[in-house]
Amino acid sequence: MTKTMRKWLLGLMIVVFIGLIAVNVRKSTKFEVGTRENYALASSDAKIKNGIMVFCYHRILNDDDPMVKSVEALTPNNQLHVYNVNVSAFKKQMLFLHQHHIKIISTTEMINMLKNNRPIHGKYVVLTFDDIDRTMAENAAPVMKQYHYPFTASIITGSTGQYIGGEQLATWSQIMKLYRSEDHEMELGVHTNDMHYLVKGTPAFNLKRNYPKFTRDYAASQKVMKEKTGHTTPIFTYPYGSGTPLVQNFLVHQPRLQVIYTLNNGIVTSENSLKLAPRMIITQNSWPSIASWLEK
Repeated sequence: MTKTMRKWLLGLMIVVFIGLIAVNVRKSTKFEVGTRENYALASSDAKIKNGIMVFCYHRILNDDDPMVKSVEALTPNNQLHVYNVNVSAFKKQMLFLHQHHIKIISTTEMINMLKNNRPIHGKYVVLTFDDIDRTMAENAAPVMKQYHYPFTASIITGSTGQYIGGEQLATWSQIMKLYRSEDHEMELGVHTNDMHYLVKGTPAFNLKRNYPKFTRDYAASQKVMKEKTGHTTPIFTYPYGSGTPLVQNFLVHQPRLQVIYTLNNGIVTSENSLKLAPRMIITQNSWPSIASWLEK
């Protein structure tokens, strides 16, 4: 066999090897995504006639970006499927809310509506964003501004500008520029200061040994918020959706907190405590059930 033939054979083997890897990865991706919880509205909640549905978004990706398409196709990473919504889908969702005359309210308006356990009449939506990835500021905010929709964004106050878990967090400069430009339509919450990470699959703030650290971290997050914006916030958003009874008890007894956002699937009604406020993660699979409830 000549040297040239050996090179061609080696090249062919490499191409076949890469092709087999790509096929296996795609199969793995389809399996991982297909077997994942779809976060649809529970059938019992779908029967609720009056209430406030809190949307939860993370990243709003530009689906015209070839890199985004490639990564979405080749990886089963939970962060890149469950927590991503493409710009085209986000625009359709905001247009849907507009066309169906859904009242979009702020977190503060929700707090005021639920004072004294007054019943809610009609259907409302609160828009929330966790982490404040750069894509929220660059891709989502301009769409919401078209409709003058208020929204709440929760910040990992000690990690702004960093690259964490597949996302590039916005800097404080970017956040404050957006905050000032929104003319009171943007509200800020805290999402811990520096405890938005897992320890062997468990959220760091939920580990019993880290409880003292969490109480200090919470105080730090409010301190940073006041330094940057001039005031503290009445909104805390759980990383990964929930806390232990110990953590929850601590937060409930913080006098400045009025809302503790979870990722418990459901709808806010006059019977809910905003100290365990449910939210709906918006995904391709959860959206049909959400749209169906809003249309009824």
